[in-house]
Amino acid sequence: MSLNRFFQFLVPKDTKFFPLFEQAAAALILLAETLHEAVNAPKEEREDSFKKIAELEGIIEEITHKTHLELSKNFITPFDREDIHSLIKSIDDVADLMHGAASRMSLYQVEKITKSIRKLTEINLEACQLIGVGIKELKVMNNKAIKETCKKINKLESKADEVFDKAVADIFENETDAKNIIKYKEVLSSLEAASDKCKSVSNVMEQISVKHS
Repeated sequence: MSLNRFFQFLVPKDTKFFPLFEQAAAALILLAETLHEAVNAPKEEREDSFKKIAELEGIIEEITHKTHLELSKNFITPFDREDIHSLIKSIDDVADLMHGAASRMSLYQVEKITKSIRKLTEINLEACQLIGVGIKELKVMNNKAIKETCKKINKLESKADEVFDKAVADIFENETDAKNIIKYKEVLSSLEAASDKCKSVSNVMEQISVKHS
């Protein structure tokens, strides 16, 4: 048993790190919801959503910074320090990539939102909601529930890969404007990468669970 894990049995329940994880997960879910709503809204209503997404990404970035500060100040942590770093960083990466997709839609003035873009934002929303579930289960170290949640996230990532591959194939087959090909591929790539990072969050949660099983 590591020294850190030994001391975990002697100290009160964590009141510093899990509140930050929960805040980050809640903001991530709201960001994913806002992005999914944006791609299903009329073009003239999207910019307000994109601004909200930028604000939420900033909030998650600040939570990440606070988490790193807490790591520097606290000797005792609820689980290994490197896992805390990996968990909050992977959540921040998901937010950054979804924000990147929104920014590209705004900057490139993507007017027509394709079915594939909508589907990927839907998949990412579901994965982010599951991340929220996983964080709650991690707090009580419910290993069975964590494993099931991670399994669902991994399935969603595989589904996102399939949607992305088909969407890119369709673009190259049916789109003749080179600028549009670049625009759509950039947006789709950011959304698919966000689903990859959701899987990274899942991997970290499962790794923590295994260590504490």
